[in-house]
Amino acid sequence: MNCVACIEYIIVALMVASAIFAVEWRDLLAAAVGMAAVSLFASILFFILQAPDVAMTEAAIGAALSGAVVVFAIKRTRRFETEEEEKPGWWVRW
Repeated sequence: MNCVACIEYIIVALMVASAIFAVEWRDLLAAAVGMAAVSLFASILFFILQAPDVAMTEAAIGAALSGAVVVFAIKRTRRFETEEEEKPGWWVRW
């Protein structure tokens, strides 16, 4: 196994960790940062795999633009999930 493969495995592990972080956190702003981090790590991985045009597009659209849109949407609504949102409806409880 060469050094490039080790770096690729580390980046993929960071992508998975960021995705889990984005899904599990109750703070929606932190989840948006996790989503942008996944996209940023994907961009780095594309650059290592000799696809700089795809890497630049992923960084610009995936990390920057999508992250900004999600953060703007969070600012216009509630930032934290509440306990009431977790409870299922009456049709699910029985």
